[in-house]
Amino acid sequence: MTRRVSPIVARLAAAAFLASPLLACSSIGEDFQRGYIVDENALATVKKGMSADQVLQILGTPSTVSTVGNKNWYYISQKSRRTLQFMGETVVDQRVTAVYFDKGLKVERVALYGLEEGKVFDFISRTTPSGGEESSFLGQLFRGTNNFNPFGA
Repeated sequence: MTRRVSPIVARLAAAAFLASPLLACSSIGEDFQRGYIVDENALATVKKGMSADQVLQILGTPSTVSTVGNKNWYYISQKSRRTLQFMGETVVDQRVTAVYFDKGLKVERVALYGLEEGKVFDFISRTTPSGGEESSFLGQLFRGTNNFNPFGA
């Protein structure tokens, strides 16, 4: 005695089998984290008056250092998401942790910048930076990390 499979069940099984490679490529997507991962507990231990060596021990090597005026250190991070395997990435979040030093290389202040409503925003002091050289530099950092292209073109 042989059992017959219902035509509907056979069609559903065939459709699921044929669709499975497409679902494997697109169902979950991928998240990417680049640069410095901000540890808020470590960041909270950096206080005014600390030496640059102490900051290095707590936060590690900065992503970039300013070369004009006082030595300021910037730790840059970016989170992006790609929903389909062969599609481009979309930036979900980007942050710049800035450590400002005085002339004696002692910490003046610390700021954690990100984008809020399209504007650069300091999440520690809850303010937007005033205009000038620093604001322009931060704007360039955020614009520069926004256009990630893995092929370099």
